[in-house]
Amino acid sequence: MDSKSVPSLLASKGIAANSFSMCFGEDGHGRINFGDTGSSDQLETPLNIYKQNPYYNISITGAMVGGKSFDTKFSAVVDSGTSFTALSDPMYTEITSTFNAQVKESRKHLDASMPFEYCYSISAQGAVNPPNISLTAKGGSIFPVNGPIITITDTSSRPIAYCLAIMKSEGVNLIGENFMSGLKIVFDRERLVLGWKTFNCYNFDNSSKLPVNRNPSADPPKPALGPSSSNPEAAKGASPNITQIDVPHSSSSSETRLHLSGTFLSATIALLFLAALDQLPAIYITLY
Repeated sequence: MDSKSVPSLLASKGIAANSFSMCFGEDGHGRINFGDTGSSDQLETPLNIYKQNPYYNISITGAMVGGKSFDTKFSAVVDSGTSFTALSDPMYTEITSTFNAQVKESRKHLDASMPFEYCYSISAQGAVNPPNISLTAKGGSIFPVNGPIITITDTSSRPIAYCLAIMKSEGVNLIGENFMSGLKIVFDRERLVLGWKTFNCYNFDNSSKLPVNRNPSADPPKPALGPSSSNPEAAKGASPNITQIDVPHSSSSSETRLHLSGTFLSATIALLFLAALDQLPAIYITLY
């Protein structure tokens, strides 16, 4: 939030408003728009300003998991550089236990290196219908979570499980990229608000001034599946809004083991530094 940033430099030169948006497409692509102040139909919540910790911090006042809502007050850093959302107690236990109580699939215990506590078996049909999750931000706006789970596949790309992709942390709450999937997030540094709306990253809206055309030549190459994959999050699962991670079967036992990549580890490192450098989706930059 301080002045050493691209938005503030552009604003100081009178080139663009001191605001930007990031749109995270469910196809693995996205856009960052400098000067985008959002639109009248977006939902908003105030940004919490802490000079000693100048991150994009918001207050959460409640949550809904499936058919159950509950009050839970905490502040969280909205961090696009963190792959997966991380919550500390009591928020972590409240959300994950409520999710677990409503899941119909049987609990599945994977390798201990997996950073997610709640994982479940996938049927032979591959159908997954987990409880919906949403957060209530300060002011009453609802923050929808479109991608709360990831699928786990074997080296043959066969789905074997899915996990609630929330990591448990100690004293740090991070809203990661997986909670922003399918949304355009507006970081309005002039009005000091965070805005969001459901968006596919390629359509026009009334905040756009330039055409938004997908550029096929800019699509990143698809990574190899299996344990040698360097970017396990780039592949999508069989169901919409589900990120896929590939894991090998152990040759000596039936135990499933996760191959940790640099991208996956960065989510854990972010808990310590709050500034993970991650392999983000292909980003198209628009200057307003």
